[in-house]
Amino acid sequence: MKKKIANQFFAHYLVVFTFVILSTALAVALLSIGSRIASNAFAINRYPASSIMLDDYRQIDTSPIVKSGGSVQVIDKEYRVVRSEGPDAIPRKQLTPAEFTDFLMWSKHKNTPFHHDILYNPAGEFWLIVTFPASIRIDFAFTMNPATGEFGLAALIFGTVMVVYLLLLVGLSMVYSKITAAQITVPLRRLCEGTRLLREGDYSVRVDLRLQNEFAELQSTFNDMADRIEREMSLRRKSEEDRKRLILDISHDLKNPMSSIQGYAELLYQRPDLSEKDRNEYLKIIQQNSQRANQLLTELFELSEMDSPEFTLRAQEVDLSETLRQACGELVPQLERAGFRYEFDIPEESVLCLLDLNRFSRIIQNLASNAMRYNPLGTTVKVKLEVQNGQAIIDFADDGVGIPAHLTEDIFKAFVRADTSRRSETGGSGLGLSIAKRIAQAHGGYLTLHTEGEQGSVFRIVLPVI
Repeated sequence: MKKKIANQFFAHYLVVFTFVILSTALAVALLSIGSRIASNAFAINRYPASSIMLDDYRQIDTSPIVKSGGSVQVIDKEYRVVRSEGPDAIPRKQLTPAEFTDFLMWSKHKNTPFHHDILYNPAGEFWLIVTFPASIRIDFAFTMNPATGEFGLAALIFGTVMVVYLLLLVGLSMVYSKITAAQITVPLRRLCEGTRLLREGDYSVRVDLRLQNEFAELQSTFNDMADRIEREMSLRRKSEEDRKRLILDISHDLKNPMSSIQGYAELLYQRPDLSEKDRNEYLKIIQQNSQRANQLLTELFELSEMDSPEFTLRAQEVDLSETLRQACGELVPQLERAGFRYEFDIPEESVLCLLDLNRFSRIIQNLASNAMRYNPLGTTVKVKLEVQNGQAIIDFADDGVGIPAHLTEDIFKAFVRADTSRRSETGGSGLGLSIAKRIAQAHGGYLTLHTEGEQGSVFRIVLPVI
């Protein structure tokens, strides 16, 4: 069974209230004990007027009182001060009845700086006054006299007041517990609602408690968690979409050559009377499609191999300038056969890098293949090498048709091609740039695309220099 926080607060307040009552009772008991201790410690309690009273005031021994800092005065029935020992509490020698009455009233006042003990001796017809300076005054008294006929009424009134007082405290505690609990339950309710929506799949939910206490930290943590979950779910959805697209592209790119191979193989089997020319033509088509399927599977294996944590490079220290010159030299015959122009800007100075030569050559070859495959005759290919801030920068540029804007962000993903129909006549497997980028990253560098306005593109390879 769930317990409401307000009820728990109310129970806690009642416990605190009980402790307060018990503490008050203990304080009263301690004051009573302290009063008894004080009665034996203070001189006014050791030497009351009754302890030295004699019928003949001239025989009264006042020396202990005077030695303790007190004073003794005797006033006869004519209101004359007939004896005074110690500091004078009454400076005058003769008082009027009104003045003596005022003195008696003043001596009982709580704000006086003296303690007065006044006792009348009817035999000697005089008042004995014992006075001590007041060091501390604590007045607490509870008087109960059942002998009076009004005790029952007084007890009823006192009991009613106590009951009303207790009920008032209980009521205030209940109201305060509700108010205090609301400061906790309202933010918790909003957080629970946000958690429920998050659990149900609404990852855009955020909580705004408008508080500056610990709940604000909890709100920030919740919103950060929701942001992270939303990003993760978005990435997961995108990854799932990419996976489905990848499977479709692989299926499509494998299906076409395999269907062609199957079709021509069946034709050759069913038509033994084909001419030598037709037979050779069909065998050539089968060979081309076999090579295309084999190339696709080889590149898929290579891409998968580079994604493996066990993938390593066979790197060695080489002169990047010389390596790039050799790679460009190998490209010249291909570029000339394709009707392309070329410009190479490679410095004579050595630029030392750690390279896997075969993998690095694959980057240059893939970029060149893409340029020749998608650009028209007469396109100029430019390769430039320079060193900046301890990094070797290779720009592989062309002034051809460029890359469509909607593909610039996804161009390095597997199977992404400008030709969405994925015809073999208009492009390769769509894995070349993805492989090239992974090779660059394996070397501790990166491969990026920089578009040149409406036409042309620049692929930039950045590698660390040693």
